[in-house]
Amino acid sequence: MKRLLLIVLSITVSYTAMARQTLCDDNCKVEFTGSDTTEPRFAVVSPVGMPTVEKITQAPRLTTLEGKTIAIVGQSFMTEIIHPEIARLIAEHYPTAKVVTTEQVGMAGVYPAPGIRRRSKEEFQAKLKEYGVDAVITGNCGCGLCTQKECGSAIAAEYIGIPAVAIAAPTFVEQVYYTATNNGIAAPRVAEYPGAFALHTTEELIANTRNILWDRIVSALTTPITEDELNRHKVDTTKGITDDVYYGTTEQITGHFEQMKWTDGLPFNLPTYERVMRFIEHTDYTVEQTVTVLPIAHRNTTAWHIAVNGVMADCKPEYMPLLIAITEALGAPEFRRTLASTHGWTPYCWINGPIVKQLGIATGQGGINSTANMAIARFINLALINLAGYYVGDNRMGTFGYPMPWVLAEDEASCEKIGWQPYHIRAGFDKNQSVVTLCSALTWGGNMAPATTDAQRIMELMAWDITERGQFALGSGKQYTHRTILLTPSVAATLATKYSTPELLEADLIKTARRPTSERVFANYYANPGSNPEQRRTLNQWQWHITNSEDSQLTPPPVWHATSDSKIATIPTMKQGMTAILITGDESRNKVQIMPGGGFVSRAVR
Repeated sequence: MKRLLLIVLSITVSYTAMARQTLCDDNCKVEFTGSDTTEPRFAVVSPVGMPTVEKITQAPRLTTLEGKTIAIVGQSFMTEIIHPEIARLIAEHYPTAKVVTTEQVGMAGVYPAPGIRRRSKEEFQAKLKEYGVDAVITGNCGCGLCTQKECGSAIAAEYIGIPAVAIAAPTFVEQVYYTATNNGIAAPRVAEYPGAFALHTTEELIANTRNILWDRIVSALTTPITEDELNRHKVDTTKGITDDVYYGTTEQITGHFEQMKWTDGLPFNLPTYERVMRFIEHTDYTVEQTVTVLPIAHRNTTAWHIAVNGVMADCKPEYMPLLIAITEALGAPEFRRTLASTHGWTPYCWINGPIVKQLGIATGQGGINSTANMAIARFINLALINLAGYYVGDNRMGTFGYPMPWVLAEDEASCEKIGWQPYHIRAGFDKNQSVVTLCSALTWGGNMAPATTDAQRIMELMAWDITERGQFALGSGKQYTHRTILLTPSVAATLATKYSTPELLEADLIKTARRPTSERVFANYYANPGSNPEQRRTLNQWQWHITNSEDSQLTPPPVWHATSDSKIATIPTMKQGMTAILITGDESRNKVQIMPGGGFVSRAVR
């Protein structure tokens, strides 16, 4: 009788709240015994919050550049060659036009999130007004971070009624569009440069600027804005956050979510109203209560949206307080938001406190692959997309892509056994407070297995590893960077025979982890992550630059370089307070893993 009732309902009930309650619970299955079959259909809700930044009304584009004052600003990717060439082209084609430069008006920097003031933006806008600027050309956008920085000047100009265009390499054009529209510019303009800036010779840069880029710049500044441009990134704000957004079979829903970019491409649990409400029961937040506004899309993230993504990630409802704390950490100013970078920063977290055992989060061998750890990590991955607004290829620009986020837990029993305080206590939390710490890393893997019981030698091996692992390949970026060091219990126990606290270990690492200045100069000169120093300075000049800017000193050579007693020039690679040391992983294995990346932010799980 019950099966017959379900069959009748599946055929006759329209798409209503009654249909959602009756047909789309977890046990919804429609079965037919004859040849005719029907797949079950579900009503699902949206995982995405609404934008909080309203679109501005942009000023009309110019009719001509003749007689106008044009600012050419920016400092990334061969601007020292391309920007002067643009100035020459302006003088050739528009003799009465005037050019002002970065040295005169500055730059706006990354456009600030709502409610945040940035002096560089305000000073830039004031200078544009002071010089009577009529148009802004900014660039060059050739990496995930510099694109945000360079197009920030275009956004700032548009906000005070000045037409602007950003110069971008082909794969960064969409990032300019997305960054600008997230910050209130409905119809941003881009002039596409043909190729990778830093791999073109001076002659190629000039030829491409004259023959290709120039016409695109002029068109971007003088062609009227169209309705299609204004509607390109328009968002439907008519639905309530708990309203159903789609009704269909599992396959149809999956296809719709992929089309809307609401999933990471992996199978997901269907976010029905009933499933989401089970998560809401595990928090004091109301359905529509804002938890945070997350960059980079500045979306209003409520408890409801967190729960929807928790459902999709196959988390359990009782994970909800932890998911809220992770989301709060994603929105915290202390969290280093380098997640758009081409270098592939990946968010991850570690967890301390009673919640580790309560939720069955693994700390031992293979920890990140346990069921609970993987479900929480999947939530982070979906949160990056749906809550924060990061989309691979649009504004998350990893050259080779990104690993999935991962979740660790500290082995607090091993901490107690060797006399070290767990991380959350060292960070100022109570022992019985559950805490999540969010971070980002540029590497996962490549661990080191010390084969000695000498704590001093293990520390030296770790210091050597640290000098080899800077922010980018070859350590070519800044040498000072946040790092997380993972120690298996056996290695930590050996280190504890010499170091009674992690802080003492960190202090010795700081003294020991020095890199020969010659290595640093070579890496930063030929593998500079932002440009090509060969176009501006000789190798000897770069040696002088590094020596004076990075505290190079004559010191005894690192133990792994010690071939004589003669002192050599070295630079430090660590600073106090930028390293997290954790005990986790296989208790029967001698392993150390060092992960350079972004800053840490800890949040209590309430």
